[in-house]
Amino acid sequence: MRQTELHLTDKDRELIESYRASGLHHAREVNRAHVLSALDRGIPEAQIMAVLGMGRTAIWRIRAAYLEGGAEHALHDLPRPGKPRRYDMGIEARICTLACSQPPAGAKRWTLELLEQAAQAQAGVGPISRETVRRLLKKKMHQAVAQADVVCRHIDAGVSATHVRSARPLRSPVAAGRTRRLSGREEQAVAQGFSCAFADASRNTCAAGL
Repeated sequence: MRQTELHLTDKDRELIESYRASGLHHAREVNRAHVLSALDRGIPEAQIMAVLGMGRTAIWRIRAAYLEGGAEHALHDLPRPGKPRRYDMGIEARICTLACSQPPAGAKRWTLELLEQAAQAQAGVGPISRETVRRLLKKKMHQAVAQADVVCRHIDAGVSATHVRSARPLRSPVAAGRTRRLSGREEQAVAQGFSCAFADASRNTCAAGL
């Protein structure tokens, strides 16, 4: 059966080659880039299936997604419907900023209890549990590690220097889909208000919902 031809634009070809070469993207996105590049070069579907270990239907879907919406549409998953967000990104950003600000008078550092009280005192936040605050900070810490390639640059004397880590560049498509699991002390670093790279992220990128 003759396969449908696909021809990338120069701009899309450049984008797709960057996905294949950089090793900074999820494995599934890199595989999609390989498929698009192979289809652009006229490589038979059977050969693509054998090399990448994927089914013909997956290749058809990638081709159809590109023809419908271009490279970005073909490389990335579409947002899936689910439970509405309980707290929008603006509230998340405000909690992140609180965690990286000076603690209240009389407190040496932020605790989850203090953050819970301070967040509830802000207009528009409403009731929020200590566990929700912890989960929001944990999520933002993981994002900061993935985006800034660093955990902490400076730490309080109460945390050992062995807990400071510089995230290494991701070296393979498989590794690109993984985020290093943070230790309990690293997660608490945000709640305790230590000076770290995440402080900059909370005031800048976090405010944009990143």
